[in-house]
Amino acid sequence: MPVKDVVFGFAPHSGVGDAPGLLRLARQADRDGLDFFSLSDHPYLGGRLDAYAAIGFVLGRTEHIAGLANVTNLPTRPAPMLARTVTSLSALSGGRIVLGMGAGGRWDRIADLGVPPLSPGAAVDAFEEAIVLVRKLSGGGPPVTHRGRHYRVDEIDPAPVAAPPVWTGSVGPKSLAVTGRVADGWIPGHAADWLSDRYRESRPVIDEAAASAGRDPGEIRTVFNLPGRVTGRPLAATRDRSGRWIGGSAAQWVEELTGAVLEHGASGFTFFPAGDGAPDDTSLGRWAGEIAPAVREAVMKEAR
Repeated sequence: MPVKDVVFGFAPHSGVGDAPGLLRLARQADRDGLDFFSLSDHPYLGGRLDAYAAIGFVLGRTEHIAGLANVTNLPTRPAPMLARTVTSLSALSGGRIVLGMGAGGRWDRIADLGVPPLSPGAAVDAFEEAIVLVRKLSGGGPPVTHRGRHYRVDEIDPAPVAAPPVWTGSVGPKSLAVTGRVADGWIPGHAADWLSDRYRESRPVIDEAAASAGRDPGEIRTVFNLPGRVTGRPLAATRDRSGRWIGGSAAQWVEELTGAVLEHGASGFTFFPAGDGAPDDTSLGRWAGEIAPAVREAVMKEAR
């Protein structure tokens, strides 16, 4: 699989009370050269900031970093309006938006918002149709009429702004195949990493679907959500008994992530602090200032 430019992001907390810290850390990450910040999208939780309102606010106070909803709660954000949201954010920020997409994972809570529940199969069908429709409503061109199973628009002018890259949170075989057919990236669920059975069993489904659709599977990123600690000293073991990554010194992170890129096709990482803690200035600074540049340099050196 071809090595893409490796992207690095981080995931701050998005509680209402975390708003000042969210902005401060995002601005630090922007100055330090991280590629994106990532916010969860759970609109049924009253204590959380709305993902897209927060993304827009942060983009307005930064210069380079992109925003990502990891991943968009699609059932509560109908595709035609989602297209308007992301193309507007792209126009306002100079293209600094990535569209994270999911079929909907908490249907019990989604239904609490008054959204009619869909069967798993129908939810995945709506997910694929939404990605296609967002792209139809982006990039200019003649008015769009779309009459699908889940969405209908009549003579709607597309925004004169390109659609952002689409990264999905696909989990099941049917949604993984959607990623292969129409998406630009994949975020493995449950913080599964490149050594997990979930990744080894899921990525081939994406690749096969991409090839069947006439696409190059190597053009579809894998961007891992990666919890862990950045420690001042090396750890004796960087993985727990189940094989899950727990972290280590900056040098241990660099060795692990470089191997993930060169040996397992990783092309992006989102840093989550271990446990329920929010990123602190020190760990975020080491992630952005030490780990990310060293991995980029090692990958570039190998690619020469």
